[in-house]
Amino acid sequence: MSDRADATPVVPPVARKRKRPDITADAIRDRIMDSGLAPGDRVPAGWLDPDALHVSRGTLREALKLLEFQGLVTTKTGPGGGAFVAAIAPENALRMLDNLFLFAPPSIADIYAMRMLVEPELAAAVASASLSEAAFAALKDTIRLYEAEPASGEEDYRQRLAELDFHAELARHCPNKVLGFVAVFLLSLLRDMTVCREIYQNPNPGLREAGLNYQVRLLRVIRAGDAGRAREIMREHMGEAAIYMQERAAMRDRGRPKP
Repeated sequence: MSDRADATPVVPPVARKRKRPDITADAIRDRIMDSGLAPGDRVPAGWLDPDALHVSRGTLREALKLLEFQGLVTTKTGPGGGAFVAAIAPENALRMLDNLFLFAPPSIADIYAMRMLVEPELAAAVASASLSEAAFAALKDTIRLYEAEPASGEEDYRQRLAELDFHAELARHCPNKVLGFVAVFLLSLLRDMTVCREIYQNPNPGLREAGLNYQVRLLRVIRAGDAGRAREIMREHMGEAAIYMQERAAMRDRGRPKP
């Protein structure tokens, strides 16, 4: 008999039964999406009629609270009040995703394994996008924030974060919005992790120069529209960054007292 036959079967978790406010919120959300309402538009009062939705007023209030928490609607009271479609702020979406890892943060190795996949494709996509002069200038401006030698430890730390801003600016101009969002999410995880902040606070002039070199090379090939070369340079950049960050994290762990 095989090991698989002797193994204890894996039982999938039982799905949580959805509550009436959740179902009602989904129904309102779907109608907003299907109707093509835009941020700022009023949600028609008839769509929020408890009788038409076959729910109680209390259930409707809970459903609207859920939609407000998700950032999809805002409600106003008084004359001219009602429910209005809202634009979900990217930073709010990122913060909610960050909270998924609040008590079980990913490792630096996990994050860089993803960055090794995402960032080269991000660079290639931006190189293929024929950036406007304003977009290209915004990329160059992020580099200018850390071209000069830092005058203090605090300024060195700010410059290290500015290096991440270059990648965030790339993501902002990525024609593939899903790819850009994933890249920014990974950057958000790096910024929030205690171990990363501690690493960034240790001055490393050589690393700063290496980062500048990569980013200047990336600007040149992006300007030329060379997607293949942009992908290669970014892959090399991420590979070196992954090695550095994982080495520094290991050194930090070795230096911490054992419990």
